Amino acid sequence: MTTPVEPRVRDLRLDRTALREEQARVGWWRRLVRARLDLAVASAARPRNLGEDVAFQLPLDVSLAVPGPRELCDVLPSSSNDLEHLDALRKLDARLEHYEQGVSDALCRATDRLIARLAVDPALTSDWIGEPLGGG
Repeated sequence: MTTPVEPRVRDLRLDRTALREEQARVGWWRRLVRARLDLAVASAARPRNLGEDVAFQLPLDVSLAVPGPRELCDVLPSSSNDLEHLDALRKLDARLEHYEQGVSDALCRATDRLIARLAVDPALTSDWIGEPLGGG
């Protein structure tokens, strides 16, 4: 029997579900911020045009398929406004990284609590196998 202090297996599972979802959300935001950083840097320091140095080493159909400079530049931001925000974007990414690490650590702790709880009373496993986690 669970004492009032011991967390219920269902509550531990709900904690883990919420933390996994938060981990996915923070990862998504970090990818967006890093993509914005990459675009800002790319718009300021554009690479050389594709295909110029290797045109004769490639098959003709491949050489003809290379996107042109204008086509590639059209996908980059047109203003240097993003460059003004590089420091802010880097600081935001660092904060997100710190938060992401905290969520990962909390998820590990929640998993450890769930495992410890089930180790104390393995019979609880059969109680929650078919139990849905949604609402309630």
